[in-house]
Amino acid sequence: MDMKQLRERLNLRTVDVASKVGVGESSVRNWEKGRTIPKLRIDQTAALCKLYGCSIEELDQAVKESIANASQYQD
Repeated sequence: MDMKQLRERLNLRTVDVASKVGVGESSVRNWEKGRTIPKLRIDQTAALCKLYGCSIEELDQAVKESIANASQYQD
């Protein structure tokens, strides 16, 4: 499951995630597209895990999958 799938399974919008975690909506979109990785404070990371209902390990795997998906489409 990638970052976008984590969000979509809860029917959240990117703006919802951004406001709950305290980042810009463009940051969330960039994470989902595998352009950047989340660079968050520990409290923001905890908030993101809580929001998505996942562990830090699951979040890490989702970030890796998003990056892998992005690299598949680069040519």
